[in-house]
Amino acid sequence: MKPLLYSVLIALILSSCVATKNSNTNTSVIENEDDIVTISNDNLEYDIIIIEPGFNTWLDSSARPEGYYSQPYLETKNRIYVNAWNQRVNLISSNKDLYEMQIDYNPSINYGYELNYKLYNYFVYFQITHNQKLAGAIPRI
Repeated sequence: MKPLLYSVLIALILSSCVATKNSNTNTSVIENEDDIVTISNDNLEYDIIIIEPGFNTWLDSSARPEGYYSQPYLETKNRIYVNAWNQRVNLISSNKDLYEMQIDYNPSINYGYELNYKLYNYFVYFQITHNQKLAGAIPRI
């Protein structure tokens, strides 16, 4: 892994032994310090770590509030963004400083509202701050 000097590092490690479509997730934020957001769920055995300068401030001040979007909407958008993200990770010509790691997002797993909300908003923040288009136009908030 590259040093944390880069402005973007998103590591999403999703693995599941419990792959039920409608499982109860009970997601909780373990750590929310400075520019690090960590979300984990022991029932589904996943962790998501987002390290991005300014993301927490943006999430608190500019993102739509939790509950604004439905979970199915967030899941659909996240599938689209994850596919676009992973394609760029695999492209030789893509900016490796921005697209370092693949994201393992399984649409058949219910990761819960909180993870989908924060992942979606990370993609919005990433596209706005880095002038990137993951799917069509840069989203507006």
